[in-house]
Amino acid sequence: MSKLSIVVPVYYNEDTLMDLFLDLRAKVLGKLEEYELVFVDDGSGDNSWKIMNQIKELDDNVHLVKLSRNFGEHAALLAGLSVCTGDCAVTKQADLQEDSELILEMYESWKKGNKVVLAIRRTRDENALKVFFANCYYSLIRKYVNKSMPKGGCDCYLIDRKVIEVLERLDEKNSSLTLQVMWAGFQTDMVYFDRRDREKGKSRWTLAKKIKLVMDSMLSFSYAPIKLMETIGVLFDIGALVMFVFILIEYFTEGVPILGWASLMSVVLLSSGLILSMLGVLGEYLWRTLDASRTRPPYIIDENLKAKEDKSEK
Repeated sequence: MSKLSIVVPVYYNEDTLMDLFLDLRAKVLGKLEEYELVFVDDGSGDNSWKIMNQIKELDDNVHLVKLSRNFGEHAALLAGLSVCTGDCAVTKQADLQEDSELILEMYESWKKGNKVVLAIRRTRDENALKVFFANCYYSLIRKYVNKSMPKGGCDCYLIDRKVIEVLERLDEKNSSLTLQVMWAGFQTDMVYFDRRDREKGKSRWTLAKKIKLVMDSMLSFSYAPIKLMETIGVLFDIGALVMFVFILIEYFTEGVPILGWASLMSVVLLSSGLILSMLGVLGEYLWRTLDASRTRPPYIIDENLKAKEDKSEK
């Protein structure tokens, strides 16, 4: 008998948690051989932890984890995967934008021998601007990081116990867990779904977090930023050489004096800005190296309330 763990990262989801549990119970849980629900509170400042405890009273298979502060969704998912006990685990967002029955489809694919099952967005019933920038991100990832990234992108996936063990050994911070799963390279299948718009609660997926995801994805899995800096440097060198040759030709053939303090300063300022930007990219790489060398854990568990069949601990 195989056991499925459903890992749900929670961050200010008091409005949707109970609805999510009721939806899972009605559509999914009764059709599974054995299951475990792992909710991870990623430092929520609302009543999410209280509602999670209410859910635990309704189901003996609920496992609650509370992190000491907000570490981010990557860390919350990793914490949930590290404590889950299933033969495989599926990640589930708490915002009710994916149909819960998708879990059953992914679970059946795993039974057929697939170690990784990605849930790919077929359509998105969301703001057009948000969809546009999301598609830009996934296009960027496909071109420079991982050519296997689906066009619709994916947030949810099911992974085998072997893949979970690989992720625990990686123990990376400032990274993308989805890209780590794809990097592992196990036999992969894809299922498709239509993503609904958010009906309850407020999204905490801020612009700053989106920018950080782009940087983490590029700097952790690709050296394209360094290649870009090298290319810009070469192009500027060629441009400067061509400009210098033209100035000398005009000076010796037509007697045009070498003037232009304003234009010279513009070039100097532009070059300085590019140099500082490049140093900033290199600094990002160095900071990530420093952060990894300090060996600080990607998350800290404050409370760990296991399912009823296990011994509870705090």
